[in-house]
Amino acid sequence: MKDEKILNFIEVVLDHMPADWLNLTTHRLDIYDEKLAKTQFLEQFELLFTQYQSAPENLGAALAALPTSYDYIRLGHPLSCVLEWTIAKLNQLKSEHVISFSSKTAPILAILRKNLLANKNTKIIYTGELPDFFDADLVRRVYGYHFELKQVENLDQVVEQDSELAHESTVFISQSETSFEFKLSPNIDFFIAIHPQLGSVLLVNGAQNEGYISEIQHVRRRETIAMTPANTLIALKQLLGKESPQSNQDLVANKASVLASIQEITGSDIKAVVASSGLSMQYAIVMGLVHEALDKHPGKAIKLVIPPNCYGGTNDQARRVAACIDQVEVVDLPVDGGNDMVRSIDIVLEQIAKADAIPYIIVEIPTNPRVEVPDLQKLKEVLSQVRTTSAGKQAIDPVFILDQTFCPNFHFLGESDILASIRTIAYVSGSKFPSGGKCTAGFCVSNKKAEALMPKIDLHLKLCDNEATPLQMEILAKQLPSMNQRIQDAYRNTREFVNFISANLPGAKINFVSEELAAQGFTPSVFSLDLPTKGNTAEEREAYKRALNLQLIEMMIKKIPGESKYCVSYGQLKGCYWTIPATSTQGTTKEVDKDYILRVALSPDLDLELHKKVFLEFVRTI
Repeated sequence: MKDEKILNFIEVVLDHMPADWLNLTTHRLDIYDEKLAKTQFLEQFELLFTQYQSAPENLGAALAALPTSYDYIRLGHPLSCVLEWTIAKLNQLKSEHVISFSSKTAPILAILRKNLLANKNTKIIYTGELPDFFDADLVRRVYGYHFELKQVENLDQVVEQDSELAHESTVFISQSETSFEFKLSPNIDFFIAIHPQLGSVLLVNGAQNEGYISEIQHVRRRETIAMTPANTLIALKQLLGKESPQSNQDLVANKASVLASIQEITGSDIKAVVASSGLSMQYAIVMGLVHEALDKHPGKAIKLVIPPNCYGGTNDQARRVAACIDQVEVVDLPVDGGNDMVRSIDIVLEQIAKADAIPYIIVEIPTNPRVEVPDLQKLKEVLSQVRTTSAGKQAIDPVFILDQTFCPNFHFLGESDILASIRTIAYVSGSKFPSGGKCTAGFCVSNKKAEALMPKIDLHLKLCDNEATPLQMEILAKQLPSMNQRIQDAYRNTREFVNFISANLPGAKINFVSEELAAQGFTPSVFSLDLPTKGNTAEEREAYKRALNLQLIEMMIKKIPGESKYCVSYGQLKGCYWTIPATSTQGTTKEVDKDYILRVALSPDLDLELHKKVFLEFVRTI
């Protein structure tokens, strides 16, 4: 497996890599081309491999100039790409055939999902004991996946006994505490190497299995994350035969600190759970609730009620769950842009009640990207209403699942709070305010009414091996205590900037919370900006506005490069972040539901006067 030329190059790369490779959690859209995201980075990295010997001292600048790879830390990042490229080179494979995960379960689930939809059997072969995180009964019963398990003493035994398995997928699982090394065999379709601390690496073997690659990557994007930058760096150093510094993280103390902070922030004394990312948290919630429905209401339809224009990952993940489980169906919930969330929920719940189905509602409050808040008293009344089935029986009450990322400090869950009487679960993306952008780990907690649901959510978080890593927990322990103060400081900056824009560009439509809502405790630091436009037709006006969006972003970045960024971000410690939801957070949303407006997020620490000055320069150009 050793190839000194490759390993020497990787050693130089690790010595010269940009600091952002280890620390950045969100992609920079100014160097990101989504259509080329899975190829562009490594194509240019490969060129550096052929060129670096002539000028190794220039490698640092060349690495910093590489385009953004993949998408956030979920689908992949520079260091995970480098690890996958290195392992591929050492095994004479294409780099896309190697996929790393923070989770040890997710690569197995990814193959099983693909084979379920293809109606193809899977044989999972393993040495030693079956990994303790893999509950075969639950995977079959709740996720609906089909597979056989077979224990062997070594890989040679597989070659001798299982050569007739060409008609089905064979997956070989091995576990090691040293490094990700592989012994390939033509009779195995997928090799999964598991490291107890770092995660796992999956090798897709053979051209006949290339059709799995994008499907496996999509599981990583929507239901888990790639191996984290810190762990990927350790894995790369292990390949080089170098020892990494031993971690001094006190997981027990950090977790206790995090859970205490969440209790204080949310007002709920129910024990929270902490996941590797917001979407892996959401996946555990959805699968935990599906499990609950299968146990308590066997045979009944499960309805995932979701706004069609909410965050694209939420939409996509729900539809992917529905594609795998016959009882699950997604129901659209119009909430934004002239639609009233409360009225929409009332209509949908009435329909679900008549069908005697199980309603699970997922919404963002405030909504994204329009930053709207429903009438909470009316919301409570609609969610509390006792409904009847078409047969006249009492319908199943809803579970309200609240994405609280924009305002994680608002109290919905306490005994005296507005939603105390409704089964409510709230969750937050950790790459935003909880960590200040330093990691992706998110969390969820319930109110007393929904406490009985939390064990199943925790169970599926562990089954998918999507709990926060020790380093993520350490970062949250440091950042969460200051979160509420950062939220207030960022809100003040945002309110001042919104008022300035209103005064100097009155033709723009701004979506932001009112002063009255802010007084109630809704203090986000993000707003959407619909710039004034012109033209003789709707098409001309839309084209003009889209061009104007980019003009403003480019001016801000050019004039304030140290602070203004074209980036999908929110809740960061410093700077100002600009994006267009339709081309970023709504990437998989249906075109008709996309928002071609600007979304602007301000931090507690930025030069606000300079941002005002540059915005005035922009106003003078239109």
